[in-house]
Amino acid sequence: MLRAARLMAAAGAGPAPRIGTHDGTFHCDEALACALLRLLPRFRDAEVLRTRDPQRLAQCDVVVDVGGEYDPERHRYDHHQRSFTHSMRSLRPDKPWSTKLSSAGLIYCHFGSQILAELLGQPEDGAVVAALYDQLYENFVEEIDAIDNGIAQAEGEPRYALSSTLSARVGRLNPRWNDPDQDTEAGFQRAMELVRSEFLERLDYCHRSWLPARALVHESIRRRFEVDGSGLVLELPQGGCPWKEHVFRLERELALPQPLLLVLFPDRGGQWRVQSVPAGPHSFQSRLPLPEPWRGLRDEALSRLSGIPGCVFVHATGFIGGNRTREGALEMARRTLEQRGAEEPPPGTGTPKGTL
Repeated sequence: MLRAARLMAAAGAGPAPRIGTHDGTFHCDEALACALLRLLPRFRDAEVLRTRDPQRLAQCDVVVDVGGEYDPERHRYDHHQRSFTHSMRSLRPDKPWSTKLSSAGLIYCHFGSQILAELLGQPEDGAVVAALYDQLYENFVEEIDAIDNGIAQAEGEPRYALSSTLSARVGRLNPRWNDPDQDTEAGFQRAMELVRSEFLERLDYCHRSWLPARALVHESIRRRFEVDGSGLVLELPQGGCPWKEHVFRLERELALPQPLLLVLFPDRGGQWRVQSVPAGPHSFQSRLPLPEPWRGLRDEALSRLSGIPGCVFVHATGFIGGNRTREGALEMARRTLEQRGAEEPPPGTGTPKGTL
């Protein structure tokens, strides 16, 4: 595995370090690359030199998005040369992402763990930095890599335009084509401030919300057999926790022998919900919807039909239902499991390799 190139000199006396990038029209990737570097202590007060002059670039400590070189030993991080084909996966085989890297992805690949450790006060090789490194690449930096390299999200003509991405917002900070003043320096400074703010906000969310949710779901998976002997029902002790992404990811990471089917959790009003796990991360289909005869019914009618006291509702599609008590919601889940009969569990959630 490629180890991140380390900046050896400490900030202090002497000339301020220089980060080189190209002048003229700017893009999100080099703005983010420069902003990320300036989150490191050595480059906190670095001058950003925007030029295409090879002699001036040669005087820079780090060069991003220009120069036609990828040489991490010399801190040269361009991705435009024909020979460059690197992705996160090719540079770090332990990572799954195959999107071609831009200058933003290159800087994140080499320095991301150092940056996160510095910002969070955590060990660079610790579990917190490792989890957040992956999450921020997949849900922030990879998008910028893909857009800069012209990689579409999907095949075919898009159904609608995306004009509010971070890359698009950075692009609008360039001078308009018909502005008499085409000086891009002030716009680039604003672009670095914008992407820096967005990155720090996303990091704060991931650290204070996403990571605690992952820990809660992980613990609930560990205790799932205490809820129901099938091990297919997950109980979350707190409502409002965003669980879906974590369920899919942890099923793969933990190689669960069977996919989870139902999730119990309290709502904000003190009642309980039973919800089916979706068939996939972006699917509206359910792995195991609640029984068809219950769907669309409420209150006493639902309780009479199901034989379960305290029922509140079942959605018309069967993806979620409610009960006034935990015991009632759990019984709704168990009755739903009974309808599976001899059916095989849905595929695609990992190879049985043992239990947690």
